[in-house]
Amino acid sequence: MKRTHLPLNALRVFDAAARHLSFTRAADELAVTPAAVGQQIRALEDVLGVVLFRRTSKGLELTDEAVSGLDPLREGFLRFEESVQAMQSGQASDIYTIAAPREFYAQWLAPRLAAFRQANPHVRFQLVGGEEVDFTEANLDLAIRLIDGPGDLEGVALSEPRRVLVAADGAPDEWIAWPDFELPEGVNPVLTVTNAGQAMSSAVGGMGKAMLPLLLVEQAIEDGRLKVIEEPEPGRRAYWLVAPRPQWRQKKVRALVEFLTASE
Repeated sequence: MKRTHLPLNALRVFDAAARHLSFTRAADELAVTPAAVGQQIRALEDVLGVVLFRRTSKGLELTDEAVSGLDPLREGFLRFEESVQAMQSGQASDIYTIAAPREFYAQWLAPRLAAFRQANPHVRFQLVGGEEVDFTEANLDLAIRLIDGPGDLEGVALSEPRRVLVAADGAPDEWIAWPDFELPEGVNPVLTVTNAGQAMSSAVGGMGKAMLPLLLVEQAIEDGRLKVIEEPEPGRRAYWLVAPRPQWRQKKVRALVEFLTASE
């Protein structure tokens, strides 16, 4: 098939449907209707002359013909993304756009970015708050997220997933609750917050005790703002550096990742 005749939009829909094995979830990703996904898949099957999906009692399955084409297709899309990144990199090769939770930035990331810039004085940074910022919409190079793994992104953990129970001196024996930690049965928390950073700030402020990621509170323990109530224990989530593969392969991103991980 000639390059000018490639059904690129239908192939993009096929890639999404193959990853999710669901027309509905593919539609959510692509911001279209499930019916539109089905139409694109049927049109692609007509063009190729093969069946790509079969329905079973367990849901959608890929046919052998579909599986045989997935890896080259995804490599092709990756090349498209790298091409766009290469065309964009000329203007932004010295600027890093990074998303990070606010408290983690203050406690851990900021001093390391300062050290990185001492060694690379030409670089500049743009910081975006929050853990769920969309890479494309915010034009991110890299994000730090408290997660149990990188999922579809490339990533490296900044530490082992360990957590520790902490409180400020003189704080009441009350619990601070946040979504990543299940309180002991029957406990009524003095405060409920939405993320680890808020829980840490509340603990430092003397509201009570909280079970928090060790990496987040290490500096506060070291400088005496928090004290350890129980020894650290294994947790489920860790702070990860993550990015889509095209960004992850960029020379400037690799340099920063190597610096941040080498400093530990």
